[in-house]
Amino acid sequence: MMERLAIEAVRGGVDGRPDVHAKPAMNSVEHLIVRAREGDEEAFRLIFERYSRPIISFIYDMVNDRAHAEELTQETFVRAHRHLAALREEAKFATWLFSIAKNVARESLRTAHSRSQKVSLDDEAVQELSDERPSPAGALLDKELNEVVRRALAGLEEDKRLVFTLKVFQQRSYEEIVEITGFSLPKVKTDLHRARTELRRRIRPYLGVQE
Repeated sequence: MMERLAIEAVRGGVDGRPDVHAKPAMNSVEHLIVRAREGDEEAFRLIFERYSRPIISFIYDMVNDRAHAEELTQETFVRAHRHLAALREEAKFATWLFSIAKNVARESLRTAHSRSQKVSLDDEAVQELSDERPSPAGALLDKELNEVVRRALAGLEEDKRLVFTLKVFQQRSYEEIVEITGFSLPKVKTDLHRARTELRRRIRPYLGVQE
């Protein structure tokens, strides 16, 4: 789960693995894009089915609201469909799509800036964050930790949260993050380091780590 990845990351145990997203049938994705450009709605539906889950996960980690993330995911794919002809390299479709999702999420965050200090926790989502609950006491602690991590993520400055989410949750390479965000490589690395440091500080008491 996402919060567990965050915990491992601040412990130093996770560093994005871009090959996780490599698909042996990448040519089929390229073919779907070509078909979608030609007006094949079924091809675009298949593209949506393939990429909607990682996109909604990414946006959710940015806006911290499940229903809103679903709406923004729809908007992301509407924009992608509208501008599909502008995509020059089909093999970079995922990076291009994440860039659109990033813009959609950021626009939403700016529009709702007055609410940015509030932390919205989806109780149902929190309940699903852990698959193993050996005891009621353990379940309570697990839920508490998940809530702490979610709040810590929501409290990160926007650029740091964006870079951390792409690197740790979406496991994108530094090169992909640079393309998606438009940030320089030094900024990406600095923001990632600072995000990990800040998250480590915030959840340290719950990990049993000494200063």
